[in-house]
Amino acid sequence: MARRNAIRAIVASTILAVGAGTLPFQTCAAAEDRFYAEGTFEIPAGAHFSQEKLKAIDAFFNTQIQHGKIPGAIVLIQQRGKPVYERFFGVRDPATRQPMTADTIFRLHSMSKPITSFAAMMLVDEGRLKLDDPVSKYIPSFAKAKVGVETKLENGEKALEIMPPDRPVTIRDLLLHTSGIPYGFYGNSLVRRAYGNADIYNGDFDNKEFADRIAQLPLEYQPGTMWDYGHSTDILGRIIEVVSGKTLLGFEEEKLLRPLGMTSTGFYVKERAKEGLLAKPMGWDSDFRTGRQGRPETYQKWESGSGGMVSTLSDFRKFAQMLLDGGEMTTDHIGKDSGVARDYLYFPGDGFGFGYGLAVRTDPGNAKPPPPGSLGELKWDGASGCYFIIDPKQEFFMILLEQTPSERQRIQRSLKLLVYEALEK
Repeated sequence: MARRNAIRAIVASTILAVGAGTLPFQTCAAAEDRFYAEGTFEIPAGAHFSQEKLKAIDAFFNTQIQHGKIPGAIVLIQQRGKPVYERFFGVRDPATRQPMTADTIFRLHSMSKPITSFAAMMLVDEGRLKLDDPVSKYIPSFAKAKVGVETKLENGEKALEIMPPDRPVTIRDLLLHTSGIPYGFYGNSLVRRAYGNADIYNGDFDNKEFADRIAQLPLEYQPGTMWDYGHSTDILGRIIEVVSGKTLLGFEEEKLLRPLGMTSTGFYVKERAKEGLLAKPMGWDSDFRTGRQGRPETYQKWESGSGGMVSTLSDFRKFAQMLLDGGEMTTDHIGKDSGVARDYLYFPGDGFGFGYGLAVRTDPGNAKPPPPGSLGELKWDGASGCYFIIDPKQEFFMILLEQTPSERQRIQRSLKLLVYEALEK
């Protein structure tokens, strides 16, 4: 029951890629030119996929591999409970040349967030956690949280004034990324600089220690006033530990992963014999990091609910199918009447709102014509390039697994176009 109810309550967020490359090849450019396919969000329910048109996905990924842009990728489209497209492209490791397989292990990065958010919503459904509970109820160090407000001195320089919050940070804020807790590895505000300079990733720390480190730093905004992507889901992971009395992974394995049969999903590769299954990026992406260089083949205490999980196609398809089967997915929680502002770093993107763990499409957006998709579409992706969308209207989900940080945005959007172009009524 808790799992079913959590499905009904979880919606929204994605981290879209930044700094992606161009489309230098004709096949890629053609997909880019057609990206804004008119009317695709209006396809009547009940559409099916054309196997002939799906072959364009083969051509696209084969071109990427042929020209050395990516080592490989996996794409799955599953509609009405059955796979309609499942392909394994290229290799999982440029050095060993081992092929992509269903048990290849991928770093999910921010696709960890919906799993953590879902686990938290299970505790909400069980009555063990309340959305309006203050974070300080579970992590006492947050009782002293302050807000950093930028001011300008007489000499024109910026300074950071520390102010008390108008209200406490709540569980709801963590789920919606309205807590004011940012990331410190992008952006140039004084608060983000403070995060970047604070050595919050120093040493072998656990979730408790990490949460206490974050609590010592100022919030970037007053709680509940701005969508601000950051470490909120990491703090949520610590609260899951406090409430459940287990480690984050321990709770997720008991309540979610094992019941779904997701036996290869976790925060590191437990068996040395499986390390060869890890997908690796091209050499130029090998030192890519989001704050801290994660090494999934090495045990560490920190279980980052925000970006630390690994998984496989065999596992993640079960999670996606569960979300698709969940029926009503509630609503956007930061719409025009919510009082939550959006700045230029609003990663869910034009036409999308934000709820408890996934981005949800609320309108066609401002692009003319609008980009492909369906109203009510859910999505999420990660900095490694992994990406999934759930389309309740057309009863399908799509999963892309890859380890290509520098190529992720253009590949994701080109693939999405090709997927929706293959739909026929």
